[in-house]
Amino acid sequence: MTAQRGDPISTETRINDRIRVPEVRLVGPNGEQVGIVRIEDALRLAQEAELDLVEVAAQARPPVCKLMDYGKFKYESAQKARESRRNQQLTVIKEQKLRPKIDTHDYETKKRNVVRFLEGGNKVKVTIMFRGREQSRPELGYRLLQRLAEDVQELGTVEAAPKQDGRNMTMVLAPTKKPVKRPAAQQAPAEAEPQA
Repeated sequence: MTAQRGDPISTETRINDRIRVPEVRLVGPNGEQVGIVRIEDALRLAQEAELDLVEVAAQARPPVCKLMDYGKFKYESAQKARESRRNQQLTVIKEQKLRPKIDTHDYETKKRNVVRFLEGGNKVKVTIMFRGREQSRPELGYRLLQRLAEDVQELGTVEAAPKQDGRNMTMVLAPTKKPVKRPAAQQAPAEAEPQA
């Protein structure tokens, strides 16, 4: 089957017989430069060494190919990709919604949720929803957001200042410290206690 215009270009690495150029720049199995050789000679050298001829730089002229064990190469690159994904930090934005005329007890509950999110290492988007006539008093929402930012300032900082967005006013808080992993720390002292 021939590739037609508009088909996606294959990103898979070409190996052995799939390399269709008259000559390649060959790199040996230990990284030594062999030079520019004909594709037939490169395939013969790969067969003699019981290795694969792998195209490592297709854009170069002529393309650069290396003698290597392709299965091992694929496995190692998959391991590196998995390791880099494991080390990435996933940023989660939690949302907490408030009303401008919030009761003290309700405010404390919402503030506890914000504190829990920040301690968990998550960003928090605090939204104040205005209804009806409340829209004519945006300063109430602004003061409430400022109060919340002051109450949690030891755990988080204001990343995006309060701003009006239609019927809502939003502010984003970012954690100042890394998340604390408590469960593992609490289990260790419990196991260390001797049984009577």
